[in-house]
Amino acid sequence: MSLQIPNVRPKPDKVLVDIADYVSGYRIKSKEAFDTARYCLMDTLGCGLEALGYPACTKLLGPIVPGTIVPDGSRVPGTQFQLDPLQAAFNIGAMIRWLDFNDTWLAAEWGHPSDNLGGILAIADHLSRKAAAEGKTPLVMKDVLTGMIMAHEIQGVIALENAFNRVGLDHVVLVKVATAAVVTKMLGGTKDDIIDAVSNAWIDGQSLRTYRHAPNTGSRKSWAAGDATARGVRLALMTMKGEMGYPSALTAKTWGFYDAVFRGNEFKFQRPYGSYVMEHVLFKISFPAEFHAQTAVECAMQLHPKVKDRLDLIKKIEITTHESAIRIIDKKGPLHNPADRDHCMQYMVAIGLISGRLTSADYEDAVASDPRIDALRDKMSCIENPQYTKDYHDPSKRSIANAIRIFFRDGTKTPQVEVEYPIGHRRRRKEGMPLLVEKFRTNLARRFPARQQGAILKVCLDPKRLDAMPVHEFVDMFVI
Repeated sequence: MSLQIPNVRPKPDKVLVDIADYVSGYRIKSKEAFDTARYCLMDTLGCGLEALGYPACTKLLGPIVPGTIVPDGSRVPGTQFQLDPLQAAFNIGAMIRWLDFNDTWLAAEWGHPSDNLGGILAIADHLSRKAAAEGKTPLVMKDVLTGMIMAHEIQGVIALENAFNRVGLDHVVLVKVATAAVVTKMLGGTKDDIIDAVSNAWIDGQSLRTYRHAPNTGSRKSWAAGDATARGVRLALMTMKGEMGYPSALTAKTWGFYDAVFRGNEFKFQRPYGSYVMEHVLFKISFPAEFHAQTAVECAMQLHPKVKDRLDLIKKIEITTHESAIRIIDKKGPLHNPADRDHCMQYMVAIGLISGRLTSADYEDAVASDPRIDALRDKMSCIENPQYTKDYHDPSKRSIANAIRIFFRDGTKTPQVEVEYPIGHRRRRKEGMPLLVEKFRTNLARRFPARQQGAILKVCLDPKRLDAMPVHEFVDMFVI
């Protein structure tokens, strides 16, 4: 018996065409999107600078062959490295994501759209340097901001209705797809080129989520996005050398993404591509907590003054939350490393209750050895509030609500403290953006002398000057 599959080249899948149409033809007019992208640029680079204080991150950085310097190569902010764009994309992407402190998008799939800056900035810097060396017009930072908005939009809109986590895949598949699309355009690619590059991104083997979950939680979750954005750059460069694409990469029977990986389901879409995601993106402003726990940590910090002297009298702690938080970060048992701890709701809440703070250093072994942390964790339970789950998915709200109530052995209890929207939410932009700038100031001070800090901040807070600045001149400001 022969089952012959027609060998007729189909038209490209609609999902591929829609992405290519958007990247090649859409014009972003939203002032809010560009203003938010500018804050996002500051915050994302600041997160990378903070990560440079952690040897577990810096050991992965630099050229493949030590000492290699690439003429017209891409610089890695906060370092002296000048690398080929692929390796620079990995370096920048790994720095950005290392401390779980950059922006977040929560929907059916979760993720961090600013992870794409690794590939976007590396390519833009390289192209800008090359153009300047050849006496041509270099790319400017508005090109970078435009690329960021588009990458955010691709990753975020696909994530709205499509849960890659439910089939065991990590969200960085969307970083690879978004980076491939935007970078191909930056390289001068046509609509057809973008289709080809994105098709290869979907065909690639995709990362499993196991490194984000018990019992395998580990540091790969901190460099996986760097790997994905670099792979997106690689596929874009290959496409621009004439490498072919695969028009039914998603829909091909048996062998396409839908049948082979997505359990036969096709992607669903809630809205067309525009600038919605950048406008609504969530910032981690106050502390580096996995975003489903951000409001829980705010609750814990509000309760800290009331319980800090009564920790040994606590009988139980009820955390009321939403379904996604329970599925991702409700974690019992031993926690083996910082990556394990920053994906544990109970650990983050315990630190907030004990110390009234949560910093990147609080995930390290020195702090984790405090016996009070596990003692409190053992008294915690996470309970789903269906309304929280509903509001989490509501496009008009996108809340990330948590509430905490503490019960004592003498029968007394605290009021239930509830926070519906974290400070990094769009609904709290007026309150949050000044604090985001202060976070950036703090991160600049970790790496640069005062004069350099001031020069960088002055440019970043001047939209017109930033928009017009050649990319390589901007990146050179971050050389240490």
